[in-house]
Amino acid sequence: MHLYRTLQGIFLHTDHWYRLPDQDWDGLIAHENLHSYLAGLAGTSSPVSAPAPESVVAPIGTQEVWAAGVTYYRSRTARMEESKDAGGGSFYDRVYAAERPEIFFKATPQRVANPGQAMHLRSDSKWMVPEPELTLVINPRGEVIGYTIGNDLSCRDIEGENPLYLPQAKCFKLCAAIGPCLNITRDLLPSETKIHITISRAGEPVFAGETPISQLKRTPSELAGFLYRDNTFPTGALLMTGTGIVPGDEFTLQSGDIVAITIDGIGTLVNPMG
Repeated sequence: MHLYRTLQGIFLHTDHWYRLPDQDWDGLIAHENLHSYLAGLAGTSSPVSAPAPESVVAPIGTQEVWAAGVTYYRSRTARMEESKDAGGGSFYDRVYAAERPEIFFKATPQRVANPGQAMHLRSDSKWMVPEPELTLVINPRGEVIGYTIGNDLSCRDIEGENPLYLPQAKCFKLCAAIGPCLNITRDLLPSETKIHITISRAGEPVFAGETPISQLKRTPSELAGFLYRDNTFPTGALLMTGTGIVPGDEFTLQSGDIVAITIDGIGTLVNPMG
């Protein structure tokens, strides 16, 4: 079941579109059993037309966006390489093997770009990359109720200079993109589910990659449990789960690049870089 946020709210169930009765997005995320609620609406409502793509906005209300790092071996390797000169290389190896994951704050809703909206390239960074990530949708009770696509835009040079600069490398205006929808499900995604990314420049692809989510070292429930440990999220939270696709060290994003991230069973999130 795919839940989209538009001015009128709409969801897709068994190949038919249905209108939501109201726009209380935070109330939807907090619903006692959102999947059953939406299925019930579909059973008692008449189908409507599909939404215009330009009407779809990021599926977020007042939820905070957090992120987990070094959850894929490829990310571990890249982080060790970028920070070795600053003496922080071994930190990432230790985090990858540790019981406690790296979890950090990523964005407030105002810092989240809508599908199709330009993300922001920092003026003081010379090495920026997108990070395509399976993103957990978690209700206020800490239950993973679904999934979406996240783009964790990152400044590798700022983080590599000193790991203590992580907040500046990760959190700035329009530093995250979420969407295009929430896949509301009670089930884990199949392990063969793949994350795909293509970066285009002047109409031509300059980087492409994919990884199965089976390479994710931590389980969704494990990551959600650590995020909610001794913490509260009254309207729920979104948690990016890390990236297993990192462009080579010679690559950096440029203004005008188009980043398209697809996750099997969820959809495609497309954002230009500004």
